[in-house]
Amino acid sequence: MDRRMLEAHFALAREHVLTGERNLERQREVVVDLDRAGRDTAEARRLLMNFEDVQEMHVADRNRLLSELAAATDGTK
Repeated sequence: MDRRMLEAHFALAREHVLTGERNLERQREVVVDLDRAGRDTAEARRLLMNFEDVQEMHVADRNRLLSELAAATDGTK
């Protein structure tokens, strides 16, 4: 993959991480709100766990692309 393509993929991966952070924050709020209201939080917690799993993948992808960009800059790729 050429440098421009790597940079485009990295930019997109960063956006995914930021969006994921916002989703996680909001879902944590949903869990707290439901809990405070004495409502069942099971489904909200399952969704939160799914968001956390997806976020891990987004972070790993971003980090991989960052490493590839660094290698491309060093001339090793």
